[in-house]
Amino acid sequence: EKMKKFIIYSISLLVLISFTGCNKKVAAAEEEKVETVFAVNAYKAVPQTLDNYLDFGGNVQAASSVDIYPDTNGKISKIYAKVGEKVNKDQVLAEVDASRPGMDYKSSPVKAPVAGTITSFPMNIGSTVAASMSIGKISSTGKLEIKTNVAERFISRISMKQKAELTFDAYPGEKFPATLIEIDPVLDATSRTLGIKLLQEPSDSRLKAGMYARIKLITDTKKNTIVIPHNVIITRNGEDIVYIIDSATNTVKVSPVKKGIRVDDKQEVLMGIAPGDLVVVKGQALLSDGAKVNIVSISE
Repeated sequence: EKMKKFIIYSISLLVLISFTGCNKKVAAAEEEKVETVFAVNAYKAVPQTLDNYLDFGGNVQAASSVDIYPDTNGKISKIYAKVGEKVNKDQVLAEVDASRPGMDYKSSPVKAPVAGTITSFPMNIGSTVAASMSIGKISSTGKLEIKTNVAERFISRISMKQKAELTFDAYPGEKFPATLIEIDPVLDATSRTLGIKLLQEPSDSRLKAGMYARIKLITDTKKNTIVIPHNVIITRNGEDIVYIIDSATNTVKVSPVKKGIRVDDKQEVLMGIAPGDLVVVKGQALLSDGAKVNIVSISE
C-alpha cells in the first residue's frame, strides 16, 4: 500500500515539474516576442538659409571727420565746445591767447571748419597750441565706421560689400547692420593681418564714436539647404550616419550623410536627408537599423 502511494506521489511530482517547465518556456517565448521600443526626439528637416561668418572686434569711429586747427599759436584761454555737441560751420569753439610777456594780443577765435558733431576735443584751458596742430575733430556726417584687422588665414573669405551684424554691450540682444566698404591693399608685415573697414548702415543714433563693436561678418550664405543640429550625426565604422524615422511603421533606418559647412552647432547636409524627413536627434546612440521608436517630440 505504501509503495503504491509513493509511486502515485512520484508520478504527480513529475507531472507538476513538467507543467511548470512548460509554463516557463511559454513565458520566455512570449517575452521574446515583445519588441523593445525606444523613446526618441525627432527633428523635421526643412530647407533653410545658413550663414557662415567670421568673428572680430573693432572700435567705432566717425565715418568722415575734419580736424580743427587754430589760426595762431598760443594758449587756450576759453573753451565753448564739448565732445558730442552738434555745431554749425564757423561756430566759435574756443579762444587762443597769443600774448607774450610784455605784449598783449586780442584772443583769436577757433572756429568750426564744418557743421557736424564734435567727436574729439582733448584740449584744456591753458593748453599750448600751434596753427599746424589739430586740437580736435568734427564728424561731418552722422555715419559711423568700424575698423578691424583680419588674420592672414581668413583673407580668402573677405570681399567687398559683405554684410555684417554688430552687437554692443550697451544694447544686449540687439543687432545693428553694417557693410564691408574698404579692404587694405597689403597685409601688415608685423602682425600678419589685413585691415578692413565697415560702414554701419542705416545709421542709428544710439551708437556713438568710441564704442566697441563685436562684428559678425557674413562670408558665405547657403540658401535652401538642409540644416540639422551638429550632434545629430554619429560615426559608425568610419561612416557619418543619421537615423530617419518611417512614421508609417514607427521604425528607423540608417542613412549615410555627406556633410557641408558647419556653423556653430548647425550642420549643413548635402546628401542623405530629404526635405520633410524626420531625423532622430535624441536617443540615437542606442538605435540600430529597423528599431521601433516612440516619438516624444518633434522640432524644426
